[in-house]
Amino acid sequence: MTDWTEPGAYEVAPGVHRIPLPLPMDGLRAVNVYAIDNGDGLTLVDGGWAIEEARTLLESSLASIDRKVSDITSFLVTHVHRDHYTQAVTVRREFGSHVSLGIGDKPTLDLIHATDVDENPYVPMLRLAGAPDVAKEWADFTADSTPDLSIWEYPDTWLEDDHQLTVGSRTIDAVSTPGHTQGHFVFADVADGLLFAGDHVLPTITPSIGFEPVLADQPLRDFLESLAKVRAMPDLQLLPAHGAVTASSHARVDELIAFHDHRLDLCRAAISDNPGTSYDVAQQLPWTKRDRKLSEMDVFNTALATLETRAHLELLVARGEMTRATIDGARVYSM
Repeated sequence: MTDWTEPGAYEVAPGVHRIPLPLPMDGLRAVNVYAIDNGDGLTLVDGGWAIEEARTLLESSLASIDRKVSDITSFLVTHVHRDHYTQAVTVRREFGSHVSLGIGDKPTLDLIHATDVDENPYVPMLRLAGAPDVAKEWADFTADSTPDLSIWEYPDTWLEDDHQLTVGSRTIDAVSTPGHTQGHFVFADVADGLLFAGDHVLPTITPSIGFEPVLADQPLRDFLESLAKVRAMPDLQLLPAHGAVTASSHARVDELIAFHDHRLDLCRAAISDNPGTSYDVAQQLPWTKRDRKLSEMDVFNTALATLETRAHLELLVARGEMTRATIDGARVYSM
């Protein structure tokens, strides 16, 4: 079987091609963008990261199907993360392509453009999660990172609520699926049996939850409700942003729901005898497919794991299964 990250333009349905674009210095390795023939040109689901390597590969991949970047008339972006959004912005600047993004991601863009931010937003989140040392390391890690606003411009259209779009001869269902980000959308072509899933449903890994600079009250609840919404749709071919195309969206949704049910069980067990913070609990849980310890991970993944644990604990609080109190600037959870 060909590695899903292998460069090229792969037909997944008539008039639809999967194009993997590189993510150097990123554990995900590549992001799939999907080129849809819309009659007047191409609509891309997601744009890739605005880096030279991705632009070069997008050009060569499109050339292999006798297309050019200038043929892209529109982008349907699943969410605001850099590997999905930023190249859509740069292509728009050159060719006037229309960019659409979920309205729930507007607070993140607003924060990127804000001029009165004194502290990286994840630093106070990590302190509240009981991880002051990680917060300090994160502050040092991000100290010199200033966003390039030229790749974080606002979209032309904000997607709101569930609705239908016309893409050439296709009717596409734009389905709001908050969870991974508050503005995440998936796009379903039910007639052709295709689900452009972004990061909402990934075939071999689980999308991060609770790791946003502007955090939702209940990101895990939102994610599970969004999974249930996709599960209630027809069973479609899964076209993910990271990983190979697979046959059944339902099968993977069921696995993701079971995964988070198990993580909730682990969180209950961790707190059953001793109250603790999100960071305390995260240290007791296995991470990644290799069951790594939190102490074995770098600062980025430690922060991600701590805040995802927070999302699980907060859901248990909302369900009435736990209580929490703020003690010395950190949230402490107990049964």
